[in-house]
Amino acid sequence: MRGTAVMLTTAGVLFCLVTAMRPGPEAEAGARADTAAPAATLAGATPSAPTSPAPPADSSHATATPTTAVGATTDATPQPSAKETPPAASTPAPSAGRIQPETTYKGIATAYAAGDGNGACLFGPSDDLMIAAMNSTDYESARACGAYVRVRAASGASITVRITNECPLPCAPGQLDLSEQAFAKLADPKLGRIPITWSLLSPHTSGTLSIRYKTGSSPYWCGIQVIDHRNPVARLEVRTAKGWRRLPRTDYNYFLSADGSGCGGAMRITDIYGEQLTVDGTALLPNVVQRTGVQFAPH
Repeated sequence: MRGTAVMLTTAGVLFCLVTAMRPGPEAEAGARADTAAPAATLAGATPSAPTSPAPPADSSHATATPTTAVGATTDATPQPSAKETPPAASTPAPSAGRIQPETTYKGIATAYAAGDGNGACLFGPSDDLMIAAMNSTDYESARACGAYVRVRAASGASITVRITNECPLPCAPGQLDLSEQAFAKLADPKLGRIPITWSLLSPHTSGTLSIRYKTGSSPYWCGIQVIDHRNPVARLEVRTAKGWRRLPRTDYNYFLSADGSGCGGAMRITDIYGEQLTVDGTALLPNVVQRTGVQFAPH
């Protein structure tokens, strides 16, 4: 009997020990939570779309995006300044165009028979045939008309020409089509094409600018042209009953008032440097060159 009691007691102790060592419900739940933690994290995350392999680049159509270091000099086609220094309150901001002051551009010079010097700018015949046609891109709907440009060849020879014409495609950005007389001062005309650099000038002159109304102008419609200006013209405004009105420019170098407002009245002319000149008292006389007493300042 004593032996039996001892055996029963020993078995009871072992049962208690085994029961105490088994993990409880909280421990099992904790273990399941730990195992499922990565799944819970993924469920709360925003899944990314499957990424398929990128197609191989087609080198024949690839376009490189050039990057220019700050302060570096670029020969790219002049693009617009993205940031301008605010001008003084009394001076309007210059109208940004493709051809900018104090900038040198690279291109090609070709030659054409200029005839009497008249061209797309419609200035009329010119006694001085040191002139050039600007490529259509930089011509920019006649914004380049009347600009003075210094052209340099690789040999060191240089000339100054005035833009009086447009050179259509295939003339490339940066290209100047010089009169045969101008080209001959840079290189042998037999060469046909030469590399050049060119930049905008603001030459000294004792003359004043002139105004001309287009043939057919009247109090009901008119076109206005500025001639003999030292610096390229950025905009032209006419005075109306409601104030100054800016006129749109055509690619044949006239500013148009389609309803006649401001025709025959005062006008305000602004160059690319932001200088404004006010002209009063011009008569509405079609195709007559009318001298003024004003001129843009040199730069």
